[in-house]
Amino acid sequence: MRALTRAEIVGHPLFPAIEKQIADHLIGIHLRTPRLSRLKASHRKWLMTQSLYALNLQRTEGDPLSGLTATRFVEVVMKVGAASRNTATAYLAELVAYKFLRDVPGVPDRRVRVLEATEPSNAGMISWFTAHMACLDRLDGGDREATSIADPRIFRIAQPYAAAKLVEHPDWRDPPETIGHFLWSDLGGIVLHDLISRIGEYDPAAERTFVGPTTLAELGESYTVSSTNLKRMFKKAETDGLLGWELPRRRGSLWLSRRFTGDYFHWQSTKFAALEEAFHHAVEKLRREDESLAGGGQPPIGCDVEPTENFGAASATS
Repeated sequence: MRALTRAEIVGHPLFPAIEKQIADHLIGIHLRTPRLSRLKASHRKWLMTQSLYALNLQRTEGDPLSGLTATRFVEVVMKVGAASRNTATAYLAELVAYKFLRDVPGVPDRRVRVLEATEPSNAGMISWFTAHMACLDRLDGGDREATSIADPRIFRIAQPYAAAKLVEHPDWRDPPETIGHFLWSDLGGIVLHDLISRIGEYDPAAERTFVGPTTLAELGESYTVSSTNLKRMFKKAETDGLLGWELPRRRGSLWLSRRFTGDYFHWQSTKFAALEEAFHHAVEKLRREDESLAGGGQPPIGCDVEPTENFGAASATS
């Protein structure tokens, strides 16, 4: 099975359907574990969470000081431009307080605090990855989901690989203005997922896609978003003609403009393409390793990720 290109992914007639599928999945995570889902509630937090989890997977048994430390995490966040030093440090402390991260015991250097993901964090990230594999399977009838579940090493290799690609990709790192004011707002990402999940039949040529009756009060109650925050998100989008309601005073069916949905799908295709590439990279790497072991070679140490110092370096790729 060959890897799908980004153009093939976004141009596939089922791409809007898998976007709806992943939106429903992420909404489900939010409703079941709202505190966990807040780790990706804004795009800034998404970038930080994926980066720190990749550092977490860089830990190796042979090096007790490897993996996720506050210093390494802050360096990555600063390089990516996701947040300030103080914000990154506070975010790390928040994750420890909520028990999504814990101290690694037995670290020989007391000056270094090494952290690792806890079971809820691991389960959440694996669920996120596997759900995207299931979506990609719908595009070509592949078996990514089953293969990833059968061999957990695939996830351990693929997540850091995809995270590195995405935090460096300008298309993903800097969303278009049409959707950016949602994504940079707290819980704006889940609001966007909700809007996409409401899409029924999608015609990419239509100027407007109607998604049914939707009220800000309903959204605020479902996702615990303040009315002030919601009004700010929607007011700008309405003013720019990106979405609106068929009747005055935000009544009737909500519609999304072709530009709004088009920009969202194109932005999301960056993520799916990175995960597709990461999956195939992991499978090929493991194939080579298994062949080497069968021939009497030595198993590699650690997981296959970009070096820590290059992990968040900016590039011109998407």
